[in-house]
Amino acid sequence: MSFPVWTLIPFVLMLLGIAIFPLIPALERLWDRPRNQLIYALVLGVPVGIGLLLISQPALLAHALIEYVQFIVLLLALFTVAGGIVLRGDLPATPRTNTIFLAVGGVLASFVGTTGAAMLLIRPILATNAERRYRVHTVVFTIFVVANCGGLLTPLGDPPLFLGMLRGVPFTWTFSLFPVWLFVNALLLITYWALDRRFHARETPEALAMDTENRRPLRLGGATNLIWFAVIIFAVALVPSLDIDAVAHGHIEGLNWVPWRELVMLAAAACSFLTGSTTIRFQENEFTWAPIQEVGALFIGIFVTMVPALQVLRAAAPNLPLNEITLFLFTGGLSSVLDNAPTYVTFFEMATQLPGEPRVGDVPEALLVSISLGAVLCGAMTYIGNGPNFMVKSVADDGGVKMPTFLGYVRSAFVYLAPVLLAMLLLFIADPWWAKALGVVVVVLILVRAARNATMPPPQVLARGERRRAEPEQATSDQPRPDHTDPETEAPPQT
Repeated sequence: MSFPVWTLIPFVLMLLGIAIFPLIPALERLWDRPRNQLIYALVLGVPVGIGLLLISQPALLAHALIEYVQFIVLLLALFTVAGGIVLRGDLPATPRTNTIFLAVGGVLASFVGTTGAAMLLIRPILATNAERRYRVHTVVFTIFVVANCGGLLTPLGDPPLFLGMLRGVPFTWTFSLFPVWLFVNALLLITYWALDRRFHARETPEALAMDTENRRPLRLGGATNLIWFAVIIFAVALVPSLDIDAVAHGHIEGLNWVPWRELVMLAAAACSFLTGSTTIRFQENEFTWAPIQEVGALFIGIFVTMVPALQVLRAAAPNLPLNEITLFLFTGGLSSVLDNAPTYVTFFEMATQLPGEPRVGDVPEALLVSISLGAVLCGAMTYIGNGPNFMVKSVADDGGVKMPTFLGYVRSAFVYLAPVLLAMLLLFIADPWWAKALGVVVVVLILVRAARNATMPPPQVLARGERRRAEPEQATSDQPRPDHTDPETEAPPQT
């Protein structure tokens, strides 16, 4: 059965609400409440669900609801277990230390999820850099590496990849993306290290002396939760779940109705919550259920309203100019301004209608690579591209770091992240020889900029009053400028 184009409207309204409401001051406070988000999701989703039943398409609705439950259970389990682990300590806030923090976070993100890794590391990173004035760039690169690009290697890393696994992509297929994962994260870490060297040289001697004095070794609290992380990884990789298509069409019976994978993950989460330290969870990590409530409320609307939208897009796919490059650009572009999980599903379903061999999850593998890279990597281009982005920003704001506005963050992403993604596109996705050559040029330019930032002599550190007299045109105060953009990220070092 074909669906008319106007059935896209609820899905579009759902995504526009997620993207726009948090940016409108008059609606931001109301939108922050999960109850209101659930109401909005149900207002759009319930009519779609009723419509699917009236046109005798219960299988499509059942498929969406089962997939929603599987998706939320994974996020709930990872979120709960991560909340019981804390890193204590205060290391010297040197460029090497900070870069190692981000590198470790980039590895962890693929195995405990971008949300878990970001929430585990952002507070130790802030504590380590508490004595430094220039910290915004560190939080921004934490979003780039830990909250997004690091989660490319497994379906546990980022929600889009898990949704791909639910659609038939093997758990181990994402390991084939290791060269891209290494390339992107290595270039980001090199860029960050060089940038942090320059900012570190601009710190006052008093701040650096205080940082040297206030050192405490790192200690891991709640280490028993690592066991529960291992259980979740085992469940996702090896424990079977419901066959969604069989359930939707009533072709399943007996114990095959039991969602074993989800039960194992829920059991791991319950054990973590009941046996872990309440002091670590609720005092040190300031754990609340609000983030997962928000995800649960919004995604019930996304999964239901997405049903007719996917059918419309599947029918339109053969007539669109879809190839490896355009799919990366379309998926990446939408993932940067909408949530990357529904964007991934949208283009995944469209790609199932396109020819090409070999196929993975009924999608040509070359196209699946582009969709996966676009959804995961480009989710870092804005605060709203991936759930952990705003969570990291919120923790940093609460920790006294004046984070840039939405447009200020986007500017930093275009300055530092976009060139890396362009180089990756030219080297790993595009086929012509000239594209490969141009990719090499882009990499060289990125490295040259890093070298200049790392070796450029620091400016003279002046007292605040002296600096105002010497450079009256520059905003040097710790206070934000009139547009609330931190001068550290508003004016990145020039090359």
